[in-house]
Amino acid sequence: MPEQPLDDAIRENAQGPAEARGDSSSVKQHSLKDQIEADRFLASKQAVKSKQRGIRFTKISPPGAS
Repeated sequence: MPEQPLDDAIRENAQGPAEARGDSSSVKQHSLKDQIEADRFLASKQAVKSKQRGIRFTKISPPGAS
């Protein structure tokens, strides 16, 4: 079974019920707040692994300047 992207999982969990009970069992999902925090954590980990950094400084000189 292929892994589902986290954005899709959060969207699907938000549309479903928070808690479900049956005759022999009950199921409860993590809260939406916890899911959003997990998404932010994973996104920050991915950003740190990225080879591009957030800010790049360059020196610009106008044409014709000596």
